[in-house]
Amino acid sequence: MTQDTEYKFEAEVAQLLKLMVHSVYSNKDIFLRELVSNAADACEKLRYLAIEKPELLKGHDSFQITLTSDENAKTLIISDNGIGMDNTDLIENLGTIARSGTKAFLEGLSEKSDGSALIGQFGVGFYSAFMVADEVQVISSKAGDDKVWQWTSSGEGTFKLEEVSERPVELPSAGTVVTLKLNDDSLEYGKAFKVEEIIRAYSSHVPIPIVLKGTEVTKDEEDNEKEEAFERSLSDGGALWTKSKSDISEDEYRDFYGHVSGQFDEPASTIHYRVEGRQEYTVLLFIPSMKPFDLFNPDRKGRIKLYVRRVFISDEIDVLPAWLRFVRGIVDSEDLPLNISREILQDNPLFEAIKGAVVKRVLSELKKISEKDSETFEKVWDAFGPVIKEGLYEDMARRDDIYEIARFKTSKSDGKWRSLPQYLEDLKENQTAIYYALGDSEDAITSSPHLEGYRARDVEVLYLADPVDAFWVRTVLGFQGKPFKSITQGADDLAEIKKAEDDAESAEETTEDLAKLYTFLKEHLEGSVSDVRASSRLAESPVCLVASDGALDKQLQKILKDQPGANPGMMGERLPILEVNASHPMIKKMAEKVRVGGDEKSSQDIAIVLYGQACILDGEQPANPSKFTQALNNVLSNALGG
Repeated sequence: MTQDTEYKFEAEVAQLLKLMVHSVYSNKDIFLRELVSNAADACEKLRYLAIEKPELLKGHDSFQITLTSDENAKTLIISDNGIGMDNTDLIENLGTIARSGTKAFLEGLSEKSDGSALIGQFGVGFYSAFMVADEVQVISSKAGDDKVWQWTSSGEGTFKLEEVSERPVELPSAGTVVTLKLNDDSLEYGKAFKVEEIIRAYSSHVPIPIVLKGTEVTKDEEDNEKEEAFERSLSDGGALWTKSKSDISEDEYRDFYGHVSGQFDEPASTIHYRVEGRQEYTVLLFIPSMKPFDLFNPDRKGRIKLYVRRVFISDEIDVLPAWLRFVRGIVDSEDLPLNISREILQDNPLFEAIKGAVVKRVLSELKKISEKDSETFEKVWDAFGPVIKEGLYEDMARRDDIYEIARFKTSKSDGKWRSLPQYLEDLKENQTAIYYALGDSEDAITSSPHLEGYRARDVEVLYLADPVDAFWVRTVLGFQGKPFKSITQGADDLAEIKKAEDDAESAEETTEDLAKLYTFLKEHLEGSVSDVRASSRLAESPVCLVASDGALDKQLQKILKDQPGANPGMMGERLPILEVNASHPMIKKMAEKVRVGGDEKSSQDIAIVLYGQACILDGEQPANPSKFTQALNNVLSNALGG
């Protein structure tokens, strides 16, 4: 054995390990599921690489995960004959966390009393071993490399790494042996019955055979107790998806979902079917009921595992489009070539046909849930609606199908979800568009003055508060012949829709006084607004700002401004239009003040205050807060006789 070298853990790993070592989670059993899952992944990776390099399987009779429990030695050993790791792999895989989302994981783990629901999700399952072990030892040899390396840590901030001269018996060829030296609170995991119980509960459907070794007390013919070694199979590694649906229980489906998703929620739906004919493939997919941690990662990668004739190929190939990345499961093809590269596979016509058919089936399942189980579907939409709506601008061919399942909060839904067909059923007389309002939140939209005229006419408005909404509404033509129209952009078309209550006064009626007021406001707000005009969309507030017909919606402008390197010119940004509620008492008095003339400075101050008020109602501060404050002070002083 060569001299060992001590390394410090990456800062985030050290923080994570501190939480693991000192945790008191209600369900520590999941550590074993995570280690078995890692072992299975290592076996599947080697099986795939060996397609092109059969020599990597030298010394392998078959793949197997072996668990060895030893109550007397206070140890539990998890070994596999998979791909293995060299010294570089051990440092990178066990000393750092290369996946994004680690910070979110640590925050979530700190906030929750039971972190078991988070551990698998965040790809840090190996470190859960420190919940039960005072020390973890990893001995590994990478396929194609004769060197053996030993990694050791007590989880207290450092780990040791050394080359091992003698190969352990548990490691006849490539693979990894993880030895847990159990802490005093976790000695039950050294008992064979406990290990078997956990495997049957969480890992019985791992597609690699699992064998348990240990000792147990038996009785001879004279009823004397003796301890004997045993070895028995806990799982034959048979692929669950190859079985008939009638032969699979709900518990088995649930366990397999936990294996492929790393989550502990109940799947909202299970999709299991086999296609035969010109192509043959099997699909077993799950629609989660809980958000995966990486749902909004910039890479927007899915987690579907692709198999070819039960050989694992990859979980990094886009079997489903990015807007369905929350779906978990496997697709197993009988026709795709085993020795094809992942890059070429993406352009394979057989693979493209499979992808198209699977997407269609997932959408069909979502629609079925939406029609038959609204409660379950609303949970799915709560969790994944913002992601599904990405398909409205990315996947034009399936836009109509997405419309059918899309749900929205509206000005009349009282916080509940509404579908577009339901919206169309309640159109008002002469209403020619589907109206929507963009905003940072439902509360912000609800308080917007732009809604006032629509409320007065009992016209329903969709609340679009997800960032994705600002993008898809710009690319769609409409739904069932009705265009989507923003209530904060362009001229309103409410004049043809009757108000809920008769109003003798018309906001569209422009008197000579009002015309002078609009000219005055436009002149003194030059550089801040492009135009000033009367509004039908206001009923209570005196003014509001709207984007012109040719400009981007104001919410989209706001989103794009926040992007790195944003260029207002390239965004097509234009000055907003100031709309005026001609029937508002304040506006009437100001129109009269402008007509009479006299103290023009006072009128200018009022113009600045009105514009600032419109900005604030729009969720933004005035462009010149100091100028606005001074004008407001002047108006207040005049009003108070100062």
